[in-house]
Amino acid sequence: MVKIMRTKKALENIICEFLLELVTVVCGLIVPRLIIGTFGSGINGLSSSISQFLSYIVLLESGVGGVMRAALYKPLAENDINSISGIIKASERFFKKIAFIFLAYLLVLSVIYPFIVQKDFDYLFTFSLVLIIGISTFFQYYFGISYQILLQADQRQYISSLMRIGTMVVNSVMIILLIKIGASIHIVKLGSSIVFLARPIMLNLYVKKKYSIIKSCEPDNNAIKQKWDGLGHHIAYFVHNNTDIVLLTIFTNVKEVSVYSVYYMIISNISKIVTIFLTGLEAAFGNMIAKGEKETLSRIFNLFEFIVFSLTTILFTSTSLLIMPFISIYTRGVTDVNYNRPLFAYILTAAIAAYCIRIPYHAVVLAAGHFKQTKKGAYLEAAINVIVSIVLVNIIGIEGVAIGTLVAMLYRTIQYAFYLSKNVIQRSSFCFIKKLIIYMVSVLVIILFVNIIQEPVFRTYYDWLNYAIIVTVIALLITLAAGLIFFRMEIHDLISIAKGTLSKKREVKKREN
Repeated sequence: MVKIMRTKKALENIICEFLLELVTVVCGLIVPRLIIGTFGSGINGLSSSISQFLSYIVLLESGVGGVMRAALYKPLAENDINSISGIIKASERFFKKIAFIFLAYLLVLSVIYPFIVQKDFDYLFTFSLVLIIGISTFFQYYFGISYQILLQADQRQYISSLMRIGTMVVNSVMIILLIKIGASIHIVKLGSSIVFLARPIMLNLYVKKKYSIIKSCEPDNNAIKQKWDGLGHHIAYFVHNNTDIVLLTIFTNVKEVSVYSVYYMIISNISKIVTIFLTGLEAAFGNMIAKGEKETLSRIFNLFEFIVFSLTTILFTSTSLLIMPFISIYTRGVTDVNYNRPLFAYILTAAIAAYCIRIPYHAVVLAAGHFKQTKKGAYLEAAINVIVSIVLVNIIGIEGVAIGTLVAMLYRTIQYAFYLSKNVIQRSSFCFIKKLIIYMVSVLVIILFVNIIQEPVFRTYYDWLNYAIIVTVIALLITLAAGLIFFRMEIHDLISIAKGTLSKKREVKKREN
């Protein structure tokens, strides 16, 4: 029964996360294009840059989120409410300190940041925009993070996902209406910040109703003692999301930031289709480790690894072939900066694909609580990204920061795969190397087949969509063929799990009737 519930929760999380990413993609395409069309690429780049500078404060989390999830898996599996309450109490105290440190950082940044972009925008304009964009982040730390992590660890991430879907839709509608009535960028961002305050409040109400958290308990600081070791992992994630835009702001200009943010928005939305499996299964891996189910863990991990490699191959090969035609339609009529950057697009696509490949290894390492053992690799990844990007951005511009990200991602993915094979799931590293070679060959075969087709003239999104369907189907068929030839066991396990889940659901319904 426990395994049935675990599988059911994982599926619910995956479905809701998929819906969330679908809404994110749609809203993420509509809102930035409206901002670019209404206020210009400069304002879009400025907003993206401010958001990234504000996100530097998340480093002060010290990776406590992953450490907290790892600490919660066992007491949740044993329904130990005293231990759960102690961990929540310790994390709440920690995040409240972070919230006030963030408030101080926000005030300092609002004073200093306008000098960085003073050649493009006047001081008061930028000062006030920094304060407005920072409001929702402050309240997120003060109210919502501990409870969000609890839901993730208990495989109830779907609750948070549904709340995010609601606030994202309302936010997009509000932005569209405000822009249509001629509101300034400050009013637009203020309206957005107010909407996002609703989610942490709803999280608070749900957790207080669902869980019997003991408020008077002593904080269990020992349970999250690895938070400083988790810092390296958090830095790696942070560098993946933030370094490029910050360096472009410092060494180039906000219009280049706008170019980067448009490409990154599209490619990162594709990556989220892969990362939804992390949301659905990391907690399940933690539950298996807590219960000592080594054989089940190994089998499910191999299946998970196969799914991620296959999805990454299909989605990112298709993205590399489709992104430039899409960009040409999406930015049509925008002339204040050149958005036609094919080399940058291909490098960034490869970098984020490398990040997606690491998902299964990252998930199990976090679930096992191996923060201290793997932190050096995370620090080195951050250093590689920053150093290579700083050197190359001054030589080749926007492509330089993308190369820095790619090199860092490749290093960390390979390091994760080898560490996991040796220390968590005992198996030969050749399993990873085999998949890497097979799927790289699959990528080349897909590109060769697609190049046989004559590329149409892209006048509308409909033209692009027809071509996208053809490209994606080719990628799907070739990747599926590779799986059938080289990974029959994984496909057999996938079919067996699907059949087993369906038959168990039928049995449950029969009993209920």
